[in-house]
Amino acid sequence: MNVAIYTLGCKVNQYETQAIEKLLTERGHTVVDFTQDADAYVVNTCSVTAVSGQKSRQVIRRMRREHPDAVLAVCGCYSQTAPEDVRTLGVDLIAGTGDRTGFVALLEQAVTNRASATREMLDKSRAAFETLDNPRVRRDFELLPAGGMSGRTRAMLKVEDGCNNFCSYCVIPYARGAVRSEPLPDAVRQARELAADGVREIVLTGMEISSWGLDFRDGQTLTDLAAAICAAVPAVRIRLGSLEPRTVTPDFCRRLNVFPNLCPQFHLSLQSGCDATLKRMRRRYDTARYLESVELLRAYFPRPAVTTDLITGFPGETEDEFAQTLSFLRQCGFARTHIFPYSSRPGTPAADMPQLPKAVKEERAARAKAVADATRAEYLSGCVGEQYEVLYEQARGGVFHGHAPNYADVYAPGVGLRNQCRVTRIVSSDGEALYGEIVR
Repeated sequence: MNVAIYTLGCKVNQYETQAIEKLLTERGHTVVDFTQDADAYVVNTCSVTAVSGQKSRQVIRRMRREHPDAVLAVCGCYSQTAPEDVRTLGVDLIAGTGDRTGFVALLEQAVTNRASATREMLDKSRAAFETLDNPRVRRDFELLPAGGMSGRTRAMLKVEDGCNNFCSYCVIPYARGAVRSEPLPDAVRQARELAADGVREIVLTGMEISSWGLDFRDGQTLTDLAAAICAAVPAVRIRLGSLEPRTVTPDFCRRLNVFPNLCPQFHLSLQSGCDATLKRMRRRYDTARYLESVELLRAYFPRPAVTTDLITGFPGETEDEFAQTLSFLRQCGFARTHIFPYSSRPGTPAADMPQLPKAVKEERAARAKAVADATRAEYLSGCVGEQYEVLYEQARGGVFHGHAPNYADVYAPGVGLRNQCRVTRIVSSDGEALYGEIVR
């Protein structure tokens, strides 16, 4: 069968889509672009914000409208947390965030049934297939094939799933369950397989990779995993996914800064630069500990890019608390900041707190973006004159686009550079990207 997959949300969703692609091709099926005709359309959904859920519903409705005779399957966090909503959208298969191999088998069965069904049978059999469990009872890491379709320059490797933090605004623990880690030997083996396939960069990802090893109860930590993978594939760049700030310790820095293939880009989730707001969010650090992590990274790694996430207009956030956040953004000097107006998620403690008006949340997001744009431009201007080994990925407008180890976008003249690393001298920046010339 021909299958098209639409993915919303985070890198974990992207990884799991790639795993589904690989499972499908291994079973003799073909993955086609989502704009093409297919026997089945899969929507891998997200529910991290209310907007994510809304986008998931919109895509599902559009696919049902545009492809009334095809099988429509839905999986991911939104269908896991709101299956009752998905059931009203005319889908044929509802899955959640677990058992991707079982999901592919049910997809095959749904397509087979569709091929022999009459129109009346089709209408009556909508959502006849469901595979949903209780994420909180999951205890084993689901080992999936890494890499997805061939020809990708960068690959994600999911090494962890689930989260135990229960921040007051977040639905992820309810959608994904408790922390489950990929055993270190399996992660190393998959990294070597990706390297053998020609992948030049591997991103270690998970719902909360800082908790990797917690479920083993033997003292293993993310530092052990990162060091083992860096050593196993020295010719491949290794990039870490989002980190909890307390992960960054002197031991973390001393053990990992010896690996030249570890990318000096560290995404430390912030959410607020105000201690009172962080406490309401149930974050497990304060601004002093966060700043300590930033300073450690800058002491041990060459001009690292520290990136972050920020929520504006969290329930109860005063103008003074928001001013503290803006000041902290400037103090940290982030290379990039992803900003989200607070989005209430039913079933979380924050949803029951006094809410701020939408206009206030969006106005604060705009003010935060102005500060974030300034710190980003300042960081990029400091890259001018430096030389980076840039991994080039695709041609754009007559030049090639790629990423430096610090994940800055780089553009340079060249031909046939896809999936090649080239030393590039940075000659200018426009505040959003870097522009360079290839040295060798």
